[in-house]
Amino acid sequence: MTTASPARGTALPWSGLLALSTAAFTAVLTELLPAGLLPRMAPALGVSEARVGFLVTGYAVASFLAAIPVTAALRGLPRRPVLVGTLLGFACADAVVALSSSYAVTFGARLLAGVMGGTMWAMLAGYAARMVPAERRGRAIAVVLAGITLALSLGIPAGTALAGAIGWRTAFGTLSALALLVVVWIRRRVPAFPGELPGARVPLRGVAVLPGIPAVLSVTLFLLLGHQVMYTYVAPFTAYTGYGRTDVVLLVFGAATVVGIWATGALVDRWARPALLGALALIAAVMCVLGLHPGSPAVLLTSVAAWGVAFGGAPTLVQTALVNASGPQQADVATSLQTTVYNAGIAGGSFTGGLALSGWGAGALPWTALPLVAGALTVVALGRRHAFPTGTGAETPRGAGPGAAPPGGHDRPPPSHGRTAAPDRP
Repeated sequence: MTTASPARGTALPWSGLLALSTAAFTAVLTELLPAGLLPRMAPALGVSEARVGFLVTGYAVASFLAAIPVTAALRGLPRRPVLVGTLLGFACADAVVALSSSYAVTFGARLLAGVMGGTMWAMLAGYAARMVPAERRGRAIAVVLAGITLALSLGIPAGTALAGAIGWRTAFGTLSALALLVVVWIRRRVPAFPGELPGARVPLRGVAVLPGIPAVLSVTLFLLLGHQVMYTYVAPFTAYTGYGRTDVVLLVFGAATVVGIWATGALVDRWARPALLGALALIAAVMCVLGLHPGSPAVLLTSVAAWGVAFGGAPTLVQTALVNASGPQQADVATSLQTTVYNAGIAGGSFTGGLALSGWGAGALPWTALPLVAGALTVVALGRRHAFPTGTGAETPRGAGPGAAPPGGHDRPPPSHGRTAAPDRP
C-alpha cells in the first residue's frame, strides 16, 4: 500500500477533502433525518411518533458509547479501509431502514449506524490533517467540517422535503446509495495511511493528559453546554420574546453558520487563537443582549445571526486546536475523547436548559448559558502555551507533522508518490 505525503506550498487536495466532507454530510443526514419524518415513519412502523424519535436517541447513545472503545480497538488498522468500512456500515443501516417494517429491526439498524458515526467522527479531522502540510491543517479541517454545517442548514430540510415528495423509504434508500458513492470517491481520491504499530501507540490515558488536551476538552464541554442551553429551547425563548417565528429564527441561525465556517476557513491557519477568542466573546455578548433586550424582533434576529456566525466557526477552531495539541498520529484517539465530551455537552446543556426553563422561565436561558460560555472563553484565554498558543499559524506538536510519525518513526510515508471538529470525531 502506498501513501501520499503532503508537499509544502501545494494546493489543497480538494477532491479528497470534499470526499471526507461528503462523508460527514452523509453521517449527519443519517443521524438526524428521522427527526423530520416522525409523522410519516410512525404509521409504517406501527409505533408512536415518540418511539420514532427514539431512533435518533438510539443513534446518539450508540455513538457516545462506541467512540472511544471502537477507535482504540481499530487504531492499528490501515486508515482508509476503516473509513470505507464505516461508510459501508452507513449504507447497510440506511438500506435496512428503507426496507424494514419492523420497529425492532429498524432500531437495531440505527444502533449500527450510531457505532459507525462514533467511529467516523473520530477519524475525519485527523485524516484531513494528515493530507496537508501543517500550515494548511486548519483550512483542511474546515473544509471537512463544512459537510456538517451544510447537512444541518440545507441537507435536513431538503431531505425532509424529498421524503414528502417521494416517500421516506426512498429518502433513506437515497442516503444508502450516497454512502456507496462516497466509498468509491474515497477509494479513488483519498490517500491511504497506515495504522499505528503496537509498540508506538500512546495509551488512551496518555493521550488524555498530553499538554493542551484537557484544556481543549474543557472548552468543548463548556461551549456545548452553553450552546445547547439556548439552542435546545430556542422555540420557547422565541415565543417568550413575542416574535413566535421559530422557523425564521432557525433559518437565520443555519444560514449564519455557513458564513461562520467560511470565515473560519480563511482565518484558522494564521489567527486561530484570536478567532476563537473572538467567537466565544461574541457568543457571550449575544447571551447578554438576548437577556437584556428580549422584546425586539430586530434585536432577536440580529443576535441569532451573530450567534450563528460565531458558533459556525467555533467547532473547527476547537478541533484544529485538538489536532495541533495531540499531533495527527494521535488525533483519532483525541477526537474520540472529544466526541464523547461533545455528546455529554449536548445532553448536559439540554438538561440544564430544561431545569432553567421549568424553574425560572425562558427569560433565564441566556443568563444560564452565559457563565458556561464565559468558562470556555476563560480556558482559551489562559491556555496560551499548549492548547491555544499565541503564535500564528498551525503548530506542529512534538515534531509530528502531517503524515509524520512520533519519534519512533513507524508511520512516516515512504517517498513513493503522491480530519479537525470532531473526529485517522470526533
